[in-house]
Amino acid sequence: MGGLGLVACVPQDEETVQEAPFAPVYNGIETRLLDGDLVNFIVEMEGARTLADVEDYARCAAAQYALIRGFGFARHVRTRVAEEGATWRGDAVYTISAALPQGVKLIDAEVTVADCGERGIPTV
Repeated sequence: MGGLGLVACVPQDEETVQEAPFAPVYNGIETRLLDGDLVNFIVEMEGARTLADVEDYARCAAAQYALIRGFGFARHVRTRVAEEGATWRGDAVYTISAALPQGVKLIDAEVTVADCGERGIPTV
């Protein structure tokens, strides 16, 4: 005679279920000048929660690069993100400029670099 086992579903208290803390590892930034004001940033990190974390890393690199080159602004052109195991890679392209460029995804380099520093995201 076979027996059936019963499994009780016990709700967990919200306080006992905690997410792991965000502890990314930033593995580096590669910068390539494509043409005049067009710059490619290759970033690599581990521990990203979503592709937005990789995009933030590339944005921080672009902002610092703009400041290093004496420019105050950057405009996002495109970002491709790939995940391979625990490693995330971003391939982003930005234009840099001294004047506020036209477009939707604009970066004020000084403000962005300060924000990246507060968030612990490294720059170029």
